[in-house]
Amino acid sequence: MEKYRLLRAAVAQTLPGVRLLEPPAADNETLALAHAPDYIERLVCGDLSRQEMQRIGFPWSLEMVARARRSVGATVEACRSALRDGAAVNLAGGTHHAFFDRGEGFCCFNDAAVAARAMRCLGLADRVAIVDLDVHQGNGTAEILRNDSEIISLSLHGSSNYPFVKAESDIDIALEDGTGDDDYLAALGRALALLAQQSRPDLLIYLAGADPYEDDRLGRLGLTKQGLLARDEMVFGFAAERGLPVAVAMAGGYARQISDTVAIHLQTVDCALQHYRRSHQLSSN
Repeated sequence: MEKYRLLRAAVAQTLPGVRLLEPPAADNETLALAHAPDYIERLVCGDLSRQEMQRIGFPWSLEMVARARRSVGATVEACRSALRDGAAVNLAGGTHHAFFDRGEGFCCFNDAAVAARAMRCLGLADRVAIVDLDVHQGNGTAEILRNDSEIISLSLHGSSNYPFVKAESDIDIALEDGTGDDDYLAALGRALALLAQQSRPDLLIYLAGADPYEDDRLGRLGLTKQGLLARDEMVFGFAAERGLPVAVAMAGGYARQISDTVAIHLQTVDCALQHYRRSHQLSSN
């Protein structure tokens, strides 16, 4: 949890071009775009069973519920801002293990699925792509959006990592333990090429996990910080070529040195800032 405070401080200190805003809390109606009303009500009221809470991994508290709501609200607002300005970032989020009627893996509500559907319901985007580059497969996202033809889910993840039973995204590419920079970037290039063939989205939601890092405790891949920067640049370059706005969620990061996780997330935010500036430069020309 400490990484969130440290990342916010690092953004404030080193990226003066970024505006830091407090996100609104997503209400039950918004959450119900991707979640069962009964599940929402029971989680909010603290009525989930002990087993259900163990699956999520957090103890229940009013603060936990407030954080979960705001994490979703931040991705919804990042999407709105990205569609208006070119790029925006939720400094948390990426809670892709939350399913329609349950949470798991430190995820209560699925911010990307909710936000993608919210943009469509509001008429702000017709087609949305979710590019999930957390090291763990976005199983909840895949299940929620299984029959949603206008939202495409892409996941590039470790083959033998959690979740051990994978769901089926629209595009899944699984990587062997120890995969390094070159092979990862080649796989990402293939994944983005498939995305371009299958969809012409109006908005890209990017889950920029720091956990493919070589020294991540839960990652099992072998990317360097330079490789992760190249990954970010590839995603934003893909978006720039197509004039796509990008909303970013931070997703996972569990490096042995928390400063490494913060540095990786910070370079992602900086990439988003550069995309924002390019978008504004193009619009003013």
